[in-house]
Amino acid sequence: MKKLLAAFAFVIVSAGALGWTLPSLAQPATRARLPDFADLVEKVGPAVVNIRTTERANGDRSQLPQFPFPDGLDESDPFYDFFRRFFPPRQAPGPRAPGRNGPGAGEEVPRGIGSGFIISTDGYVLTNHHVVEGADDIYVTLTDKRELRGKLIGSDKRTDVALVKVEADHLPFMTIGDSERLRVGEWVLAIGSPFGLDNTVTAGIVSAKSRDTGDYLPFIQTDVAVNPGNSGGPLINLSGEVVGINSQIYSRTGGFMGISFAIPIDEVMRVVEQLRTSGRVVRGRIGVGISEVTRDVAGPLGLERPAGALVRSLEQGGPAENAGLEVGDIILQFDGRKIDRSSDLPRIVGATRPGSTVPIEVWRRGETKQFRITVAELEPERSARSRFSEQRRGDQPPAVNSLGLAVSDLPEQQKQRLRVRGGVVVDAAEGAAARAGIRPGDILLSINNEEIPNARRFGEIVAKLDPAKAAVLLVRRGDSAQFVPLRPEPR
Repeated sequence: MKKLLAAFAFVIVSAGALGWTLPSLAQPATRARLPDFADLVEKVGPAVVNIRTTERANGDRSQLPQFPFPDGLDESDPFYDFFRRFFPPRQAPGPRAPGRNGPGAGEEVPRGIGSGFIISTDGYVLTNHHVVEGADDIYVTLTDKRELRGKLIGSDKRTDVALVKVEADHLPFMTIGDSERLRVGEWVLAIGSPFGLDNTVTAGIVSAKSRDTGDYLPFIQTDVAVNPGNSGGPLINLSGEVVGINSQIYSRTGGFMGISFAIPIDEVMRVVEQLRTSGRVVRGRIGVGISEVTRDVAGPLGLERPAGALVRSLEQGGPAENAGLEVGDIILQFDGRKIDRSSDLPRIVGATRPGSTVPIEVWRRGETKQFRITVAELEPERSARSRFSEQRRGDQPPAVNSLGLAVSDLPEQQKQRLRVRGGVVVDAAEGAAARAGIRPGDILLSINNEEIPNARRFGEIVAKLDPAKAAVLLVRRGDSAQFVPLRPEPR
């Protein structure tokens, strides 16, 4: 043992004599520091707001909007008061004594909550379209607890953006950033009101950019925790600039599962400019149905790489047909801008002023061809609530089936736009369907893995369901879809 210690001492002395520096066993290794978000949150937090919406009751409890009050939730649960306030359980229709079983005609009924942020000192507020859709009254709560009534300037369902105005001056506001400069792996923050918990801060990184989850939006994907109530709140970079609006999550449970999506602020501000001046967004269209150009298709057609948008259908008498385009053409450029993916085309065409004539380049039978096309205006998309009221105005409420659903056929034009072969539109949702969160305007694509071609076939399938087993519906809302289990109820 003594010989071993002597040898060890000899090595240390020799190393020192030669000028070598040995690592200190007592000195910890240097570690990279994580960012400190405290100063950033203190700076931008006051410009983030809570948005509460209400609806005017008409005195008939059966006509109130349906919200998913969780089954089995009792007063011992910490979220009972939250759901009771914002998502009250539906009461069965029927005679009610004065002052009981719900509000009377004209009274305010809580409808939902969300988040938003101020973009100007004079009170312009940005949020999501789905936060304020169908609301009769909008209330904006600031961090200093002031609650101001908001006026909807305009909203756009296709991009899920809404602009609200409150009457106030000298308000704190957010600085608009540049989402194009955002990098994958960059730290970002979300501030909002998940589950009604005001001014909640969560952090994460940018997971991906340009996620194609909609025709008009290349979403920012993050791993920032976003939950119901966060919708409409800002996504913020480390410079304190807004780079997106938190809008969607990918979830099989309804809660956060590690993937959330934000609308790039560059796209948002293009929409805001039109909403502020005219209250609506005008988009161009050329009347084509398109699909992706795969590698298997590109090679045999003589393309060097898979790019462009494959024309798979043409609107009869539409701009593309009038310009000379044919089914099977591959659109490579539109107004001088390259089409790398099929999803690029709707965004570029949508941003083109209707009535303008622009050049278009296509690949046809092994060579490029040039055309000029006059862009038409895309028909404004009506909200689910307005469609429902127009269809049913003056009629009796639609009869619902054992799943609590009343449906109608999906128009052929909407099938083409959504790129689906079948499906039905929900006209009314009650009972099990309402508790599961299904609402008028949703689209049902399949039931128990069987595609739904029309309303008649849907009724036949539902009539044969086993009441002891839950049926699984594929429900589409906007540009996202999810499976919803429903158990038939006796009628």
